[in-house]
This record gives sequence, structure tokens and C-alpha cells, in this order.
Amino acid sequence: MRYGIDLGGTKIEIAALAADGSLRLRRRVASPQGDYNATVAAIAGLVRAADAELGEKPSVGVGIPGTISPATGLVKNANSVWLIGHPLDRDLAAAVGRPVRIANDADCFVLSEASDGAAAGARSVFGVIIGTGVGGGLVYEGRPVVGANSIAGEWGHNPLPTPRIVDGHDERPGPKCYCGRSGCIESFLSGPSLARDHHRVTGKELPTRDIVAAAEAGDADASATLARYADRFARALGTIVNVFDPEVIVLGGGLSNLDYLYKAVPPLLSKFVFSDTIVTRIVRNMHGDSSGVRGAAWLWPA
Repeated sequence: MRYGIDLGGTKIEIAALAADGSLRLRRRVASPQGDYNATVAAIAGLVRAADAELGEKPSVGVGIPGTISPATGLVKNANSVWLIGHPLDRDLAAAVGRPVRIANDADCFVLSEASDGAAAGARSVFGVIIGTGVGGGLVYEGRPVVGANSIAGEWGHNPLPTPRIVDGHDERPGPKCYCGRSGCIESFLSGPSLARDHHRVTGKELPTRDIVAAAEAGDADASATLARYADRFARALGTIVNVFDPEVIVLGGGLSNLDYLYKAVPPLLSKFVFSDTIVTRIVRNMHGDSSGVRGAAWLWPA
């Protein structure tokens, strides 16, 4: 049995998975805001309670909204900023009395889907998170690809490929991104970015879900917004296919529920992929919101 823990900005969740992937236990608590020591204590409390309930002491894997720097051993790039600069894996190991493995939450997502989800059985998988932000992760032969700098899969902060003039608007230099640069993939493909693009072109300020509903009802402006989004998505994924050439690309996050993407994007890839054939499948995730916590559990192989 394994424990997976999803350390989010608003909640901390623990799940116990049996060897066959079945769920034995699931609990969650609110994340202590801005308090590192309280966060460590909350996770340790969840683990101790689960140990007592199950009568075992399984391995512990944790998905975080950041990563452990290989240079310092400290958390970096976390949007839960109170984690930054701390040796979270070592502190948690001391608190729960066993080794702890930590990975980026996007890596946990794709590991979950590659292990027993929508990409099960595939040798190479790229996982995409498209929601409030844009993230990604790589799995090869059943294990996460972390990279020398612990940033493998962070495609959201690459520039949008093949920038052009679209509907009279130049994509260069592109929208400002919170990372400090302009024209990042995230600044074009996140949910808020889709809504901003619609407003920029049409003057209509609508949330993403209303744009999707309008397009499904036949609204030309909304349909054009989704077409621009699909084209940019295909350009961004084309680069991933050219570099990593995965068997499966699995989508997660709020926009992964948009049926339109699975119809519109695959036919566009051929414009941007350096191959006469494209067999890479683009699929919707199977485990939904559970993928993060399940993937954290699978950080420990059998």
C-alpha cells in the first residue's frame, strides 16, 4: 500500500492506494495559509491518522505546486510561496518517521494517468494541465522525467511557437506573463487567457464557460475564439511532439473538459510536426481531480 498526498493552495489531501490502485482511504484538511511549520504538521497529522486507521505504515509521496531544487535541496517555483526555501522532503520525513518522495503536482498528474489512467500502457506520455495556469510533465517507461534542473515539462513558460498576425492582432511580443516575460504559452492558453483574447477581439467580457456555451450555440465570435485557441494549442503541442515524441498526450485541468479540443487540435498538428505521420493520441484524463494524489502515491514503485 502507498500514501499519496496532494499539497494544494487551499487543501491537503491524503489517499491510500492498494497495490492494484484501489482506494483504501481518503481524507482532506484545509491548507494552513502562509505557515510552513503548520503545513508540515498538518501533513504529518494526516499520515499519523491514516496509519492508525489502517494499521500500516505505507510509503509517502507528496505532490507540491513547485519542486525541490537539485542545487539546494530546498523548495523553489512554488505558488504556495511559504514553502519556498525550505527542505520540505527532509522535514516531512522527520515528522512522519519514514522517507518521503516529493514531485511537482503536474508530474504527479501525468504519472497517475500513465500508471492506471487514460495513458496506461504507453511508454512515453506528456501530461498537460490547462486551467488557471498551464503546466506539464513527462513520464517515460513508467517513471517521471524530472530533468537536470527539475523543470522538465514546464512548457507553459516557453514562447508560443510560430507567432503571427491573427485577425489583425500581432501575437508578438505577446501578453505579459507573471514570470516576467511576454508571449509565454501560458499567457495564450490558460483559461483566463482565453477569456482575455475573446474580450480583446470582440469587446465582450465573458468567462470561459460562457464563451464555450456561446460557441456551441452557434455564435460566430465565440467559435472564432475557440478556433484561435485550438490553433495556438496545436502549435504549442507540435513543439512537444517534435522534441519528446510521446505516444500519448493526456489533458488535465478545467479546459480539458472542452470536447472541442479533442476534435479540433489533432488535425492541426500536421502543420507543426516534422513527420509524415502522427500517431500521438490526445486524450482526456481518466482520474480527474484524483490524479494528483494518485500520482503522488505512485512515486514509490512496487
